[in-house]
Amino acid sequence: MIKRLLRLKFLVYLSLFIFALAANLSFTTPAENAGDEKPLIVRYYPNPATTFISFEFEKEATKSYTLQVYNFLGRMMVETRIQSSKATIDLTEFNRGIYFYQLRDKSGHIAESGKFQVIK
Repeated sequence: MIKRLLRLKFLVYLSLFIFALAANLSFTTPAENAGDEKPLIVRYYPNPATTFISFEFEKEATKSYTLQVYNFLGRMMVETRIQSSKATIDLTEFNRGIYFYQLRDKSGHIAESGKFQVIK
């Protein structure tokens, strides 16, 4: 029984390590954007979040971007097309933990990314 629990704990930590490594390779931050471009996301709040999280965008972000939210295992939880300068995501189906967002342009390239925490 103890060996099984230790093996499970090891697999969870290994999964977290692999996901964190993959996230560092595929995510960009606003500072890494080419040139002097301004970040597309002005802010997201509250962080940590409990029941919802709101994203506020610059006007340019409303043209043809998609917001995707992933859990720490890499499973996409939400994908929504940006249609206004504000988007709110309901977190009632989310478990406690760290989540990553990606703002993708029409061609699928990551324009901006980051992370937020859900506490319950």
